Amino acid sequence: MKQNQALKVLYLYNSIFVFASNLIGPLFAVYIQQFDHSALTISLTWAIFIISTTIFSYLFSKFGDKVIEQEYGLLAGFLIRAAVWFAFIFTTNIYVIFALQIVLGLGEALGSPSFDALRSIHIDQGRQISECSDWIVISNLSMAAATIIGGLVVSHLGFPILFLTMFILALLAFFGVFVQPRNLL
Repeated sequence: MKQNQALKVLYLYNSIFVFASNLIGPLFAVYIQQFDHSALTISLTWAIFIISTTIFSYLFSKFGDKVIEQEYGLLAGFLIRAAVWFAFIFTTNIYVIFALQIVLGLGEALGSPSFDALRSIHIDQGRQISECSDWIVISNLSMAAATIIGGLVVSHLGFPILFLTMFILALLAFFGVFVQPRNLL
């Protein structure tokens, strides 16, 4: 990537966040099995997240472009999802997980479109494919590494440490973006 400072900042902190969110990856099904061994329940928890993300994305699309500082949507998404991951540490009931999946959907609906909007603003003319490809490479490598590391963490330290790690990394991404000069993003 050339010297596009805004994209470097966005890619750095969003890759930290993508890494954090993918630490759980396929292990989410294993986590849910602690509460209910039903394949339907495992599928339902994921469906709740997808449906809530869809509903909140639709609602956010109605007013999101009116937000002057688009990085606030990204920051809100980081913070909401961090809070949910922290809450998973203390969760003992599948119905609470269902509720947390709804809140997680809200965080996704705020954060992902905001990242995409910020990225689209800073993509250099004539380098659209290259700079979008850069993000795909970075995010895919982050996801792959996180999936393996997440398995190691759960195998040796358990889910509470995994969720705590996700929480801390999400806060790191949040503060990394938060301290950036507003004119950069």
